[in-house]
Amino acid sequence: MLPKIISAKVIGDRTLLIEFSDREFKQYNISNLLNKPMFAPLKNPSFFKSFRIEAGGYGLVWNEDIDISEYELWKNGVSLEHGENIRSDNHYVTVKS
Repeated sequence: MLPKIISAKVIGDRTLLIEFSDREFKQYNISNLLNKPMFAPLKNPSFFKSFRIEAGGYGLVWNEDIDISEYELWKNGVSLEHGENIRSDNHYVTVKS
């Protein structure tokens, strides 16, 4: 059973930081999805930042047409080490355990 999404935040123009229920943090870059027409609206930075976590932590949702499942985020996200610093906008965020 896959862990569910606990929190998510935008940390760059095309990158998300996701915390899962098993306390794992993953960084996910949406650039590869932008080649698909349905994900084209995510090119707009304001729209990209407007997601919500689906009830139960099963994915990220932007509108009725655009979502990304927890499976996709987990499988293709890059694992981060606890205590690792990552750049978020103009400052650094420390991945906490």
